[in-house]
Amino acid sequence: MSHLIIRRLFETRLAAWAKDKNLPVAYQNAKFTTPATGIYLRAFTIPATTGSTDLPGKNRQFIGLFQVSIVIPSNTGTKAGEELIGDLAAQFPLFSTLTQGDITVKVMTPVEQGPEIQGDTNYTVPASFRYRSDTG
Repeated sequence: MSHLIIRRLFETRLAAWAKDKNLPVAYQNAKFTTPATGIYLRAFTIPATTGSTDLPGKNRQFIGLFQVSIVIPSNTGTKAGEELIGDLAAQFPLFSTLTQGDITVKVMTPVEQGPEIQGDTNYTVPASFRYRSDTG
């Protein structure tokens, strides 16, 4: 259940920022029509192994990676995608927290750019950060 809440927390913040920027967002396993032109985002929550650090087994550590891929049209340069990574980093600053009920998730690494992917019609710039949530 906590991975679901963590996903919602990150996606909600991303959605508000993307709406202000007029950027469509494709979420995991959700219906999405790829725009014919322009920039759009693809969001992924990639959970890692859930752990426990106490002897009674009541604690749970939910860790993972939140990735936003910035998809821009091919042959338009890299500036637009790289500028959006800076804006994205401002939305998810290092050690910031998001909370819903008794679940608090913390951004554990700065937003970082990954290797770009050149396609026939688009250029994808992935950006991601690690997160952690401890319960119990």
